[in-house]
Amino acid sequence: MVLEFEKPIAELEQKLQEMKDLAKGRNIDLSSDIESLEEKILALKKETFQNLTRWQRVQLSRHADRPYALDYIYEITNEFIELHGDRGVKDDKAMVGGLGDIDGRTVMFIGQQKGRNTKQRQERNFGMANPEGYRKALRLMKMAEKFGKPIVTLIDTPGAYPGLEAEERGQGEAIARNLKEMFMLKVPVICIIIGEGASGGALGIAIGDKVYMLENTWYSVISPESCSSILWRSWDYKEQAAEALKLTASDMKGNGLVDDIIPEPLGGAHKDLKWMSKAIKETILTALKDLDKLKPEQRIEQRIDKFCSMGVVVE
Repeated sequence: MVLEFEKPIAELEQKLQEMKDLAKGRNIDLSSDIESLEEKILALKKETFQNLTRWQRVQLSRHADRPYALDYIYEITNEFIELHGDRGVKDDKAMVGGLGDIDGRTVMFIGQQKGRNTKQRQERNFGMANPEGYRKALRLMKMAEKFGKPIVTLIDTPGAYPGLEAEERGQGEAIARNLKEMFMLKVPVICIIIGEGASGGALGIAIGDKVYMLENTWYSVISPESCSSILWRSWDYKEQAAEALKLTASDMKGNGLVDDIIPEPLGGAHKDLKWMSKAIKETILTALKDLDKLKPEQRIEQRIDKFCSMGVVVE
């Protein structure tokens, strides 16, 4: 999949491959030309990805090849045991979770999981959890608290499922309960936005001691398309909406809504899963090292203060 702004890069990469094939097929020395073109491609990549618009970063966060929660979990952990069900309705496959081992330490991972193909997307409901998904997440959080295990959440959702049946089963109540309970968890909680962070669907597992965003992700109360459809009665103004929403990682950090940004490899997280996973793993271990120094009561107090200090109040 090639995004619109990536097309000039893709064209040069195609020419580079053709040049390499020609050199190999006809036994011609084109090393200097190949090196020159590689340098040109690298320079164009740097220029392109350093100057992305907010809408382009939204597009990159949705890239079809972008790693999902389970991709990172299996790459980060030495061993992972997935746990299922909310013990009430069913197992929501849009929300995944389980115990994983990171360098000898057990961590409870919880994340939203999208699908790679049509069948998986239907099974995972495009990463949009139902109430039982949030109740499943809370059950796993409480289990982690009981056994003194830290929690890491990986957020990537276009929003909580807005269907009638979800509302009938208490979607709003399930998310609200998660918000309340996450503030009071006695174990360290680390939240990382790895793709889309839309509305309450994302916030339902995003109350943590540390909140991070990958470089090419977004976090907002509403998607640019939905914002455009409300304000302009059309999706045609999504780019303007993205600019107005200020939803990128740098915007969020600048407004004090997240703690830090995790850099991505040039071209996006999907270009190098191992590199990206290593960066996430190091971020988790560093954060845990700092959070372990605090008593549970101190972490809870700081967590509450952190979120209560967000925003501006005008009286």
